[in-house]
Amino acid sequence: MEQNIRFCTTSDGVRIAYATVGQGLPVVRVLGWFTHLEYEWENPLWRAFIDAMSARYLFVRYDGRGMGLSDRQVSDYSLEGRVRDLEAVVDALGLDRFALYGMSEGGPTAITYAVRHPQRVSHLILYGSFARMWWFLDTEAGQQQFETALALMRQGWSSDVPAYRQFFTGLFMPDAEAEAIRWFNELQRISTSGENAARLVSALRDIDVTQ
Repeated sequence: MEQNIRFCTTSDGVRIAYATVGQGLPVVRVLGWFTHLEYEWENPLWRAFIDAMSARYLFVRYDGRGMGLSDRQVSDYSLEGRVRDLEAVVDALGLDRFALYGMSEGGPTAITYAVRHPQRVSHLILYGSFARMWWFLDTEAGQQQFETALALMRQGWSSDVPAYRQFFTGLFMPDAEAEAIRWFNELQRISTSGENAARLVSALRDIDVTQ
């Protein structure tokens, strides 16, 4: 079984790469930190999950704006922009009803889409996600930590030295084996540039879907 990668264009003109594999009820994965459709397919860390999902469902994944195989020269990384990415993918596939699987930063996007289009969303599944991201920015210490994280991204994200990216890998996979850590570090490196990574993460502080 091979994944089928295609492209669509959002309402604000961003070219988005998406992939489908399997058959059955459509399940759309909404991001999950940084993504790269080809690298995920070739890597056993993600391939096992893709194979498990596609054995029962039509599993749909896409690279969000600014990352992976999608357009990387993008200025709008807001929640509205992220929702446009999802809208473009499901509309391009002609999906009338489907499940949304919102991982990590994809959760608010999935929540927003489900609220706006409840008739199209059969299930809303959230994993390791949030409604309001940088709640610790309410403190001075939290603001300093956030700025430090952005500096690490800008300075070393694309570096051959994985220590810059491993800071973030440790947040997601603190108990992972060495090989899984290496794979995740590499996914982050190839998925986007350091400047894009900083812009994407910086935009998260404005996300609040609690109301």
